[in-house]
Amino acid sequence: GVGMGMTAPVSITAFPTEDGSFQQKVKVSLRIPSQFQANPPCPTDGSIKIEERQEMTIYSTQFGGYAKETDYVNYAAKLKAALGSEAAYCKDYYLCNGYDPPMKPYGRRNEVWFVKQ
Repeated sequence: GVGMGMTAPVSITAFPTEDGSFQQKVKVSLRIPSQFQANPPCPTDGSIKIEERQEMTIYSTQFGGYAKETDYVNYAAKLKAALGSEAAYCKDYYLCNGYDPPMKPYGRRNEVWFVKQ
């Protein structure tokens, strides 16, 4: 019965296929606001889980606009190319992050994160 409102970023864990597109399984994560961190409300929907995200170091790239799957896939490919073969990062998944509400038409911020190993 507690409403938390929308938080940023909205983070989607993408599991890429061989061609770089998303697999059908994705994981959407929302940040729990600071005032609820110590004692978060319990979800009433069984498909919603509360997980603690471990500290991580990331490689990141940023872009604007209304992000679609193809945008995240393209920017992930650009980040991969920029990192080259020397950088060690998780290849099984990456994180797609959006920071803005849908009604914000300009100055939108989106990011792709690769988790450093």
